[in-house]
Amino acid sequence: MKGLDPDLRALQEMRDAVNASKRASKSLTSWTQEQVDALCREMVKAASAAAHDLARIAVEETGIGRVHYKVLKNVFASEGIWESIRDEKTVGILGTNDKTGVTEIGTASGVIACIVPTTNPTSTAIGKALIAIKGRNAAVISPHPRAKRCIVETVEVLRRAIERAGGPADLVTVLANPTIESTGALMRHKGVAMILATGGSGLVHAAYSSGKPAYGVGPGNVPVYVDRSANIAEAAKWIVASQSFDNATLCCSEQAIVVDAPVREKLLAELTKRGAHHADAEEREKLESYCNKGGAQNADVVGLDPWRIAEGAGFHVPRSTTILLADQEGVGSCSPLSIEILCPLLSVHTVNGWEEGCEVSMKTLHNHGLGHTCGLWASDQEIITAWAMQKPASRIIVNGPTSQGSVGYSTGLTPSMSLGCGPLAGNITSENITARHLLNVKRLAPPRRDWSDRYVKDMARASSLTGDMAPRGSGLPGDPSLGADMGGRRDQVSAQASNWEGNASRVANPAPADAVVHGSPATSMRAPVFTDRLDNSSPRPASQPQLVPVSPKVQSALVANPSANPLGQMGKTAAGRQTGEALSATEIAGILATAGSGCPMGPCGGCPHSDISTGACTA
Repeated sequence: MKGLDPDLRALQEMRDAVNASKRASKSLTSWTQEQVDALCREMVKAASAAAHDLARIAVEETGIGRVHYKVLKNVFASEGIWESIRDEKTVGILGTNDKTGVTEIGTASGVIACIVPTTNPTSTAIGKALIAIKGRNAAVISPHPRAKRCIVETVEVLRRAIERAGGPADLVTVLANPTIESTGALMRHKGVAMILATGGSGLVHAAYSSGKPAYGVGPGNVPVYVDRSANIAEAAKWIVASQSFDNATLCCSEQAIVVDAPVREKLLAELTKRGAHHADAEEREKLESYCNKGGAQNADVVGLDPWRIAEGAGFHVPRSTTILLADQEGVGSCSPLSIEILCPLLSVHTVNGWEEGCEVSMKTLHNHGLGHTCGLWASDQEIITAWAMQKPASRIIVNGPTSQGSVGYSTGLTPSMSLGCGPLAGNITSENITARHLLNVKRLAPPRRDWSDRYVKDMARASSLTGDMAPRGSGLPGDPSLGADMGGRRDQVSAQASNWEGNASRVANPAPADAVVHGSPATSMRAPVFTDRLDNSSPRPASQPQLVPVSPKVQSALVANPSANPLGQMGKTAAGRQTGEALSATEIAGILATAGSGCPMGPCGGCPHSDISTGACTA
């Protein structure tokens, strides 16, 4: 593709990658669970062996984080995630529910578009590729432009491992020259089945707006509350450890310490003992100006060591400094350091009691951290329970580091490098994303054991309310769909015809002379009344007409204005009307004007001849 415009080359590269990965995914259709697992084990083995080299390249390229901790992340993303999904069935029959009889069947979704950030590039690429291929999917990885070299190297490690296991290398492909346009086109490509996006809120919104099923993982702004009942020394130890873990580049790392006033000084002393630097008023102002640019974090401070952040802000701290601490009076625009800043810098908020601590933590979460993570240090179980019930966070880490805890490294949460934040953050799930989220599950469902009995009982219940004792398809006695030999009344139903004059099969009962409404005998009509039987012996499901006298009041009205008689045209002659011929609007109006409670055209509500108390027709 030499000579092509860079943007066009990036788009063509993306199309080629999707098509190659789609073919590779289809080639796994007949693979067994054992074959898939063997391939994944080879990927894990290769990624773990290359963990240090990939970590070093990532730090060299991005300038973010620390090699030691990126090694740990790479090992966690390979061995840790694999340990959690190793025994999970993803191919063929997954299992059958003994109670419901429903059998679940796992199939591949297809090509997964994986958007990888610059903060955790190699580990995120490893984790996403592994959970995709566990379900026989393929992964197309779009790296952050600042981390493309280390991600391309990571993908190459995985591709060679796949080939050694006998699989198609294109199960994992990468956009070597990504652009904003090519990443957007990847998410909209017709060959992509699903999106797994990790990044800022704009990227997550783009993923959900692509028209594809998407798992978006957005930003966090994590408060950690230290209660007076907490073990202060332990809290200080693990807060420092969490911030030191790759320089707080995980979006689940603590951003704000909310400390109960009675233990404030003790906590600060314990943190200082562990290398923290508590900024004075002048240093705090410099940090606010340097780390917050226009209401957002300064990208240049992400993942830096504390001493480098201090120098950038304009003051000096020892290189051994572990974290920077800066007091903030509130949360929001008035407190520039109360936003998410992915580096070892923590805002400090002093409160009086857990209720106020709860309020400040809530404000922090609402400041672009909804649905993500919060931390709590306390030994009072009532406070812990109240915290869990009230906080709009998907992960609440108790008495432990939020960085390692939220990803499932130090807790029993599902190991993952992609953390869902739920509907509060505009995400489709609040879970840690793993292999099952990328799996397409079909369900084989036989009838319930009690279905036949339940169906008949429910039909009977509905019939008792509607009065229709044998509706078609109900299975009740008299249902025409049963047939005559099974208790149905198909012969009787098929013999039914129109109830109206002009139907050759209808014989009207003679009526007295005063039933004449208007005109000559040829144009006379009588008001229909409906009975339950066609004759004295044969039962029938529909009511039958009988001619009865019309009230003197109606007679006089129609005689005075013959043109208003809607029945006059009907009564021309029976021979002049074809069986089943549609009635005109005026004919229908006339029928309703004199119909009794059995009128097939509907109820008599509003008719002046209907007795409201009894439903009888007085016409």
